[in-house]
Amino acid sequence: MEVGYVCEWEKRPRSNHCPSIPLVCAWSCRNLIAFTTDLKNEEDEKDLSRMIHIIDTEHPWDVYSINSGHTEVISCLEWDQSGSRLLSADGDGQIKCWAMTEHLVNSWECTQTSAIDRDPIVALSWLHNGVKLALHVEKSGSTNFGEKFSRVKFSPSLTLFGGKPMEGWLAVTVSGLVTVSLLKPNGALLSASESLCRLRGRVALADIAFTGGGNIVVAATDGSSSSPVQFYKVCVSVVNEKCRIDTELLPSLFMRYTTDPVRRDKYPSVTHLKFLTRENSEQVLLCASSQMGSIVECWSLRKEGLPVNNIFHQRSPAVGEKQPMILKWRILSATNDLDRVSAVALPKLPISISNTDLKVASDTKFCPGLGLALAFHDGSIHVLHRLSLHTMGVYYGSSSGSSQRGGEEPAIKRQRAGGPTVHFKALQFSWTSLALVGVDNHGKLHMIRVSPSMGQMLDMNTLLRHLLFLLEYCMVTGYDWWDVLLHVQPGMVHNLVERLHEEYMRQNQALQQVLSTRIVAVKASLCKLSSATAARACDFHAKLLLIAISSTLKSLLRPHVLSTPDKSPGDRLAEICTKNTDTDIDKVMINLKTEEFVLDGPPLQSLQQLIQWVGDFVLYLLANLPNQGSVVRPGFGFLRDGASLGMLREMMVMIRIWGLLKPGCLPMYTATSDNQDSMSLLFRLLTKLWLCSRDEGHPQEPDESLIDECCLLPSQLLVPSMDWLPINDGVITKMQNKQPLRLQFGKPYTLPSLNSNTQVDIFSRSPGSQRMDNLRCLHLGVYPTEDSKACTRCGCVTMLRSPNKTNAMKQWEQRWIKNCLCGGLWRRTPFTLS
Repeated sequence: MEVGYVCEWEKRPRSNHCPSIPLVCAWSCRNLIAFTTDLKNEEDEKDLSRMIHIIDTEHPWDVYSINSGHTEVISCLEWDQSGSRLLSADGDGQIKCWAMTEHLVNSWECTQTSAIDRDPIVALSWLHNGVKLALHVEKSGSTNFGEKFSRVKFSPSLTLFGGKPMEGWLAVTVSGLVTVSLLKPNGALLSASESLCRLRGRVALADIAFTGGGNIVVAATDGSSSSPVQFYKVCVSVVNEKCRIDTELLPSLFMRYTTDPVRRDKYPSVTHLKFLTRENSEQVLLCASSQMGSIVECWSLRKEGLPVNNIFHQRSPAVGEKQPMILKWRILSATNDLDRVSAVALPKLPISISNTDLKVASDTKFCPGLGLALAFHDGSIHVLHRLSLHTMGVYYGSSSGSSQRGGEEPAIKRQRAGGPTVHFKALQFSWTSLALVGVDNHGKLHMIRVSPSMGQMLDMNTLLRHLLFLLEYCMVTGYDWWDVLLHVQPGMVHNLVERLHEEYMRQNQALQQVLSTRIVAVKASLCKLSSATAARACDFHAKLLLIAISSTLKSLLRPHVLSTPDKSPGDRLAEICTKNTDTDIDKVMINLKTEEFVLDGPPLQSLQQLIQWVGDFVLYLLANLPNQGSVVRPGFGFLRDGASLGMLREMMVMIRIWGLLKPGCLPMYTATSDNQDSMSLLFRLLTKLWLCSRDEGHPQEPDESLIDECCLLPSQLLVPSMDWLPINDGVITKMQNKQPLRLQFGKPYTLPSLNSNTQVDIFSRSPGSQRMDNLRCLHLGVYPTEDSKACTRCGCVTMLRSPNKTNAMKQWEQRWIKNCLCGGLWRRTPFTLS
């Protein structure tokens, strides 16, 4: 395991350290991290332990701190299944639900609250939505995504009419209450509380899991290792518009080491209690500790036959009679005496733990999802196998002196020589288990790489197969793949992109359509990691924009007669343009029913900047066709992409028809001749290029006459620049050398990125260059005054407020309210940083 980066608080000195204050952190499937600290800002006496800090992993210095309003220390943080809402709970019984304001990751507001006064919350969870996916390692070589990642039959915790899952959350309090809050469709909150059992007792630790039948299981302990760990089944229902909670006692267990007379008093306190996964209530992890050390045990719930007294063996059994069965906890594994455990992190990857899967994982050295992490008070982290608890990997923190740091590290170590050891108080795995995030007792946030093979030597082909498997998993689930990119070296990029495309092309047509834009976004983020493929990243972003503009323009078309066949005007346009290979745009246009393209003037005029982008992009591709031999430039990927060239050709025909109705919507070209028909010229050259590449199996090289004509284009038309491409200012491209980065909140990382030495000049922007709205395709000036937002993944920048009044342009903007073109999240950013 290797350090990714360390983030530090700036101008927030540490007050008297209080070890009793818990620290919590949570990592969402969209790679947002929420965490708390036990620090105080001595300048304004603000207690930071009651604040929630949220970052996206690509811009860890851009922290958004929420003044939560909690009256006591925050004890729990939980993301929902979509990674867009956050629950927080405190020691006073207050629970708050936070949601993004205007879908910005650095702007949050409280939308719902619930409370049980003066009853501290010890466990918190969202209700399950019924979606569960299993990842099968033994099927990793299969060509079908449906076999690799199968949907598991799983019932939601509570359903509305029609089987739709009802949203809400469940919490367990220190006095033994379970409280449920349900979000009704009208936005109201429906709450209820019930005792876990008739004899209420103190609950020091608790955890929540879900069963496939829609029930909820709560594990609870009073904190003493001599007391049993109790389990309860909780059923939630709505009766006559009121929430109802039914609880039932399940089999309990005592930790095994307490049966040993020699060691029974060695670890008096249970310090960690966790189900191995939220969807598996039959496996639980327990950790008992003292001031000197800890011990960890893993238990499993199994069905066993109930022993029958010998007196009943003498009678003959009835027909069909079976031996009665009972549920009983059995210990799976236990560790020897360990150093004192300070934090535990469990994997989120839903790897199947069947014997076949475990054997294949062991043979192929595929370790993500198999290991759980234990942080110790000496600053180290051990990754243990989730079932056998044997050690798979070890990370030694800065206090042990084994990790390599920058030049300032010795001074920092000298300053802390007499102080307490740095150790993690909160620890969380990423959603593919390839990274760990932790908060230490000095208030620093640490990011740690976790190798897919836990440091075992792998050949390049096996490593690529493991990373490809996890990238496919992220594509299918929609989870962010940032943590997978941590392990991709520049030399792997080309092979990963090619293999990913091959696997995608093997899927059925319906699944390809669902994943069509997501795979382009994955390819774009991969290509940014290498200077050799940086230009291809530009092509993939341009392809995302091209697909979006094409679908938007085609959606404006309406059939002239309602009783038309099943094909839409857009489908007929694509079919005719594919069959008609004429290079004259007017001859292609004759075969179309032009009445289907009749639109009112205002929509066409408002979409002019998108139409202009299409015209500029066609001109740029053709003008740069002769230059593609030596240096790979943006646009190279389109030369053999028959589908994209065909899409451009269709839009040129559509725009030509609209130009007859509204000349003001046509793209503007700066030509050297007044009587030159620029669109006809570009369509003729584009058709010739498309004819060379429309057969993707056997593409042809452009002939000499086409290249000669393209060489003349810059003397006939002014070729546009590529300043509309977004620039990614994130941290992922600066971490490929695996050297640790030291960052400070509020201070962007400014060292040269990977792409600074490349010969591709599209990444450089002079200080006096025009700023671009990458989604609206508008120039904003050199010093724009409008508030803007940027994509956390690709760096795409757009204005926060819409300047448009027409419905057609508002329809375009509504597509990107929640997410960017690439599916990334938005963050508010000043233009000085964009």
